[in-house]
Parts: sequence; structure tokens; C-alpha cells
Amino acid sequence: MPKIAILQMTSGIAPEANLKEITRAAKTAAGEGAKVLFTPEMSVLLDRDRKRAAQWITEDWRQKFEDELSITAAKLQIDIALGSMAVPSWGGKWANRSHYFRQDNQNPVTYEKIHMFDVALATGETWRESSAYEPGREVVSVADTALGRIGLSICYDMRFPALYEALGNRRCDVIAVPAAFTVPTGRAHWHTLLRARAIEASAFVVAAAQVGHHEDGRETYGHSLVVDPWGEVLLDMGGERAGLAFCDLDLARIAEVRDQIPALANRRELPRS
Repeated sequence: MPKIAILQMTSGIAPEANLKEITRAAKTAAGEGAKVLFTPEMSVLLDRDRKRAAQWITEDWRQKFEDELSITAAKLQIDIALGSMAVPSWGGKWANRSHYFRQDNQNPVTYEKIHMFDVALATGETWRESSAYEPGREVVSVADTALGRIGLSICYDMRFPALYEALGNRRCDVIAVPAAFTVPTGRAHWHTLLRARAIEASAFVVAAAQVGHHEDGRETYGHSLVVDPWGEVLLDMGGERAGLAFCDLDLARIAEVRDQIPALANRRELPRS
């Protein structure tokens, strides 16, 4: 029964400080026998001031951050599922990119967030992610980990079931959903959506989240979750503070659930209108 570690963060505008926090968490997690450390969306840098953030979102800094995390994973012998960081993309925009760093020091497996968070909430919060970020175009999963096959997604993706259907069709055992969720939408939908995604895919969902008041002025919901394939919440880190938590995943539970309700096997293509 492999153990995982989940890092709930209040990431700020200084990447080096955020990386030190991730490294400390990885060291503690490895010492506790965790096989994988999961971190939130925008773990390395969370800054809504795009002009200020741009100094860090370059190819040189991307390579430096990736090298540091690869070395950490190899040195500590723990996989690191970095929720995401902003990296340069084509056309002058950025990409919101997840990285899965293996402890064997291979190049990380990467996924770029497909669905852009372009919303105007009743609270007055307005977000236009597409004005700075280029959406990803590929469904990505990581094979042959200590947890089986891990599917990658990011935050707002969770509102689009087709992505999780695709990951379910790949028979993912665990799906990562790192996030920096707003407080109003978190209160309304966070637990419901994550439980639904786990049930639909008959897989564990691991959602490491940002929490609290950030240096750039935003507030995030927290409540990092681990949900089992039956939709039961195994871990909820609450919405008050950052920290590190652990959870054991009974991977045999996946087959048990899929045998009871073989939704993946029973799924049919619907006619297009």
C-alpha cells in the first residue's frame, strides 16, 4: 500500500523561496517513506502581476527550476508531481505546465493545462487566463510509477469531464488535479467535482491545492483532497494553513470498484448531433 505526500502551499512571488519549501517537503516525505510528493498548481511562482512575473518565465529559468527539481527527486529517491509552473510557450504566450519528475533522473513528463480559466464571478473577481496562456492540446498520463498509471490535469480542467473520460479510458489508477481554486468556487464545487471525477474514472484523485492569502493579493481555497475510486474522501487538509500530509493508497481498491461498477467497460460512444 504505497504512501503519498501532499503539499498544501501558500506560494508567493519569489520562486527560490517556493522551491526551498518544495525541497524541504520532499526531504520530509522521503524520510516518511512516501513514493510520490504532489504539489499544487503554480507551486514555483504565484503572481497575478504578469509584468513582475515575466522576469521568471524564461527558458533559462525554466531549465534551472527543472534541473533543481530533477536533482532533488534523484537525490531523495522520491517522485515529485509538480502541480504546475508557468513556462514560455509559442506565439509570445506562456503555458501552465505540470511536471512529473522521476527519481531515476529521466526528463520529466509534462502536461499543459487545456482549459483556460476565463470567468467573471459574482463576487467581482475576474480572470482571463487565455490572455497570457496558450492552452495545451494533449492528454497526458505517466506509466509505470509506484502508483501505477497517473493521469495529469490542472485545476479548471476538472469542470470538463471529457478529459477525465480520456484518462479513464487509459485506465489511469491515480489522477492528479493540482489547483489554485478561488474561495467562492471552492466552497460551491470543489468537493463535488473531485468526487465526481474519481467516481467516473474509478480512480484515486489527488488534488494538492494552494491555500490562504498570497503575496499577490489573491486568496485560495485550500482543502487539498485525496479521493478513492468509490468517491470517499480519504484526506482533506482544510482551508486554514499550508502544510504537508500523508495518505496510504490501497491500489487493490481500484479493481474492487471497477468489478462492482464496470462503468469504463460499459461506456459507449454517443451519436453526434
